[in-house]
Amino acid sequence: MKRKKYPIHADFKRWANVNPPLRRGVLPLVQAGVRLLSCGQRSDKLLRVEKRKIPTPNGCVKALWYEPKNADGRTPCILFCHGGGFVLPAAPYHYRLARMYAAALGCKVLFVQYRLSPKHVFPAPMEDCYAAYEWLLENAETLGIDERRIAVCGDSAGGALATVVAMKARDNGVQTPCGQLLIYPVVGGSLQTPSMLEYTDTPMCNSRDMVKYYRLFFGADTLPDLPYVSPLNAQSLRGMPDTYIETAEFDCLRDEGKAYAERLRSEGAEVEYHGVSGTIHGFDIVKKSGIVDECVRKRTAFLARVFAR
Repeated sequence: MKRKKYPIHADFKRWANVNPPLRRGVLPLVQAGVRLLSCGQRSDKLLRVEKRKIPTPNGCVKALWYEPKNADGRTPCILFCHGGGFVLPAAPYHYRLARMYAAALGCKVLFVQYRLSPKHVFPAPMEDCYAAYEWLLENAETLGIDERRIAVCGDSAGGALATVVAMKARDNGVQTPCGQLLIYPVVGGSLQTPSMLEYTDTPMCNSRDMVKYYRLFFGADTLPDLPYVSPLNAQSLRGMPDTYIETAEFDCLRDEGKAYAERLRSEGAEVEYHGVSGTIHGFDIVKKSGIVDECVRKRTAFLARVFAR
């Protein structure tokens, strides 16, 4: 199939013909390769990086702990849920963002390396990320964080995981996150939005890719209409935290992200929404881009506001 040419901003043209290989036969190699690219996270002059193991009902889950070396007292914290369609490990840019947020905000970051499909299907990633959130609450004093100032953050599938953590906290009657930062999130599960129907061949992610992700994650072409799978269709979004949502213009997930922003706002959450022109799914992968720099500035400004409250 010939790929349509989209008016993507020059910053992202390098990725205009890239989509992840998602065939079952090659996935183990792809997962191993991505892990290799991202290994070796180490401390630097600003941040201390430690490996952690988070206890869960299903055994321990690996995580990385980023802590500013000048941290004083009980700081805010971010629970970082990386994207990758519930299938791919964290990419180098995910770790780069975690470092940037920690350094810019003087906060600590727990980066969860949750279990992946197809070996671990729904609800394994959701369970791991929520267990990590509970672990932060239970160990806040020891970790030197303020349990009232924990934000959840995630991109793509990680956006789904982040907002499900907030929903489960609300539903379980525990301290809810002070904010949620959702970047081109998976929140609908439907393939029938206008952007899903239009963007069948966009780079990095398109509706054809989403069918593959859903099959690997849930064994079906679409996700079932369950609140912890499709947050957009939850019976109620009352009591959800203040939210920042960003969508990419040429992204099949664009419309569900925008609809989620509108629904959260209609049910009482304070929402900051940005549709970013000229961009593609996963545009954070580009290191040197004025567009990415401006988005990161807006995200950190949002987090600073919710932490200040």
